[in-house]
Amino acid sequence: MTRRTRTWLLLMPAGTWFLVMLLLPLTVVLVFSFGERAPAGGVAPAFTFEQYANLPARWTAFKNTLTLAPVGTLAALLIAYPLAYFLAVKVDPKWKTILLVLVIVPFWTSILIRSYAWIFLLGGKGLPALLATFGFEDIRMLNGPFAVLVGIVYGYLPLMVFPIYVALEKLDLRLLEAAADLGTPPWRSFLQITLPLSMPGVLTGSMLVFILLMGEFLIPAILGGGKVFFVGNALVDLFLQSRNWAFGSAVAVALVIIMLITVAIYSRLVKRFGAGRDDVALM
Repeated sequence: MTRRTRTWLLLMPAGTWFLVMLLLPLTVVLVFSFGERAPAGGVAPAFTFEQYANLPARWTAFKNTLTLAPVGTLAALLIAYPLAYFLAVKVDPKWKTILLVLVIVPFWTSILIRSYAWIFLLGGKGLPALLATFGFEDIRMLNGPFAVLVGIVYGYLPLMVFPIYVALEKLDLRLLEAAADLGTPPWRSFLQITLPLSMPGVLTGSMLVFILLMGEFLIPAILGGGKVFFVGNALVDLFLQSRNWAFGSAVAVALVIIMLITVAIYSRLVKRFGAGRDDVALM
């Protein structure tokens, strides 16, 4: 058996899975997006760009997604980075496993149950009632962008913590010690050493969270109270309720294009900061 034949045989299972589970469904969605809505729902064969011309009708869903997904990713990053730094650098090694398990524990419960728990916490008998005892009355937290933001940050925080933790765990602490011996302030050591070396983990975690948030529909549906719609909610409505598969396919294709652009930007950033990581390591 030649090396090339062996390589093709090894790639065939993954390639077949990729073709059947990803490329073929995307091709079907792309074909549907050029069709028309059938009288009884579904899709009627056609070749028209009418569905793409109607995309502005779902602008609110795209605006909410393109606003709250980056904001939620940034909020998760700001919370996850100090936690990951503490776990990787500061905590005693004998406690690391226990603390990492505690980070994973929320994933042991369904996201549906966790989201409903936030309904109580953000509802009238939760945090608003607690704030009312301190004189802050008539504060509404539920059924709005704030509640959705809290839910997505809580739900996806572990996916941000672990890539950053893995990157920081590989950090050579002798670099920081050498910088301190040379009189470099801690904040400057962080900006010039720690942050560049952990950037691959930051980019990976941000990409994981951002892509999942772009397709999120459960958290906005539960915590948004019907007032905050993501593209995922629009797709559920178009495919399952109004049965406008042609328009729903056009919305899905637009979402996939946005994600592909995001992945392309991510790939370029990884290459750039990957080279920067080598430069820092050689300093």
